[in-house]
Amino acid sequence: MKNLIKILAVFIFCAVFKAQQTEVSVIKYEELEKRIQQEKDKLLVVNFWSTTCGPCVKELPHFMEVNAGFADNHKFKMILVSLDRLADKERVLKFIKNKNLTAEVLLLDDIKRMNTWIPKFEKDWDGNIPVTLFYKNGVKVHFNDGEMSKADLEKTIKENLQ
Repeated sequence: MKNLIKILAVFIFCAVFKAQQTEVSVIKYEELEKRIQQEKDKLLVVNFWSTTCGPCVKELPHFMEVNAGFADNHKFKMILVSLDRLADKERVLKFIKNKNLTAEVLLLDDIKRMNTWIPKFEKDWDGNIPVTLFYKNGVKVHFNDGEMSKADLEKTIKENLQ
């Protein structure tokens, strides 16, 4: 029994370690837009955040709990889009590790064109974060401006996964 527990502990450690990213893809708006369209068979949750945004940091543990809860659902995917500066890429990687982020994290290096791409995602988005967008079959189905509670996140996902 002791050996079984040790093996299980090693397996869990490896699974958690493997789930964390060791590199962050740096992308531009057009690449993110293509990525959203490629996930046509899924409900895609796209959260825009930053390591320096208090409400963003506060809501991320809820997002990770919900992401873990839907991990076995092949029709669900979560992407966390960091709006940190490219110069802060190492801080983002450290943040991923320290906060145990298991969803895919992308670094959107396109701050100079914010006024161009923000309204393409959502006309009512004023540029503040956090913001969460929900896409089903590549089409936006919900926009949440501001911090999102775990309950609201789960409710929105369940309503749109059907």
